Amino acid sequence: MANKIILLAEDNPDDALLTIHALKESHLCNEIIHVRDGVEALSGLEVLRQIRANPVTKRLPVVMLTTSKEEQDLVASYDLGANSYVRKPVDFDQFTEAARNLGMYWLLLNELAPKD
Repeated sequence: MANKIILLAEDNPDDALLTIHALKESHLCNEIIHVRDGVEALSGLEVLRQIRANPVTKRLPVVMLTTSKEEQDLVASYDLGANSYVRKPVDFDQFTEAARNLGMYWLLLNELAPKD
């Protein structure tokens, strides 16, 4: 599983640290690349649009982990090809558990589509 890289696009440094900590606590040895903002990772929906438009990355699993409660963001995410949409829990323990569960599912249980 170590060959699967996690791209974490998170502008909140506290949330980034929590997510990275939760993933490492789950004993996942995957490389985590953290980008902070739209300049580095475009923006959440634009990143998704670009991932799906590129033949090399179009089948990568994408989880939108967000604080947004806007229904339009949820709909747009799925319309652009997100595989999952998860709202970040505010509580520290719940956030850590959610990040751990996401990492375990997407990196250990989920089977990737074959490359073209």
